[in-house]
Amino acid sequence: MGERIERFRIDIPEAEIDEVKARLRKTRWPHEIGDNSEWQAGTSLDFMRDLVEHWLHRYDWREHEAAMNGFPQYRTTIDGIPIHFIHVKGRGPNPMPLVINHGWPWTFWDMRKIIGPLTDPEAHGGRAEDSFDVVAPSLPGFTFSSPLTVAGVNSFVTADLWVKLMDRLGYDRFATQGGDIGAFVSAHLGHKYPDRIIGAHIHLILPTKPPLVAPEDYGPGEEEWPAQFQRFWSQGNGYMEIQRTRPQTIAFAMHDSPVGLAAWLIDKRHAWADTRKGLDAVFSKDDLITTAMLYWLTETYVSSAHHYYAGLPAPDSFVHDREPVVEAPTAVLQFEHDVWLLPKKWAERYYNLKRWNVSEEGGHFAPAETPDVLVDDIRAFFRTIRS
Repeated sequence: MGERIERFRIDIPEAEIDEVKARLRKTRWPHEIGDNSEWQAGTSLDFMRDLVEHWLHRYDWREHEAAMNGFPQYRTTIDGIPIHFIHVKGRGPNPMPLVINHGWPWTFWDMRKIIGPLTDPEAHGGRAEDSFDVVAPSLPGFTFSSPLTVAGVNSFVTADLWVKLMDRLGYDRFATQGGDIGAFVSAHLGHKYPDRIIGAHIHLILPTKPPLVAPEDYGPGEEEWPAQFQRFWSQGNGYMEIQRTRPQTIAFAMHDSPVGLAAWLIDKRHAWADTRKGLDAVFSKDDLITTAMLYWLTETYVSSAHHYYAGLPAPDSFVHDREPVVEAPTAVLQFEHDVWLLPKKWAERYYNLKRWNVSEEGGHFAPAETPDVLVDDIRAFFRTIRS
């Protein structure tokens, strides 16, 4: 492939679809010990049995594959790493280039609901002058940005790759948006390349270098946030410790059982999304299965988990010690039902903060859960800094 940008179309051989079904039929189910009605011990057995029944008898991969192929997709290679991305030009008088970044255990397909409103706002109840040229890459080692054979690829390395990708697409300056790992990619773009980044919009914040968050940083309306943060780190980060320290060990299970892989991924959907009305109110069975299929069919669980293994930045990842760490104009949108929320006072030190918002609705997977809330906030922020 080299440095060329080539059109890409998903076309999974039928034999691979048949193999998934054969493995599903041979699942050796674990039993549950005690009550797990609230998923307190992890993914529910009853839920997974019902999901596999749907997977075998009602789910149609080809339907979802066709929907993905309805978007213009491309592949290229940068620094020896295959990169897959969607690229949709904006319809409007002056579209702004915008890289939108997913996280783990997301895929590029979680971004699909915001691409249309961002590229063609007038067709989605917005103003034509708010349009963007959207580039939606798959993170290195995720789905079709594979195989990843280069070690040490984390969010900081990914930021460097995205600058090279945008150079290749002909964009000198561009905006960026992201959550989860994608938020760290966007923040590092705003730190290392403030001359290239028009602005960064992020919906998960965490320091990757000082200044760190202090107890006195929490202000009115933020009193419950420290406890929420501590609950996540004491009860919800087991997956992170495994992927940060032993991704290869668990990969043998994830690459051998589609049910095991799906259970691992879906546990995070259940725990991190705004599921007050139930998981099925946020993600359909087809949504959950399609995510698992994208990881399974591309054999990318272990390479996606390596983002955690390579997660600690090298000392030279940061180019200076000035505050704010993220110099590009930054907007922060936090969702009350995300895994954690951090205070505005700290964010004002860490980021060149130009917009701050907290949504009562939505959780970790904002582009898929609450696309309208996210799109409205993106439009509002970049409207203030468009040239």
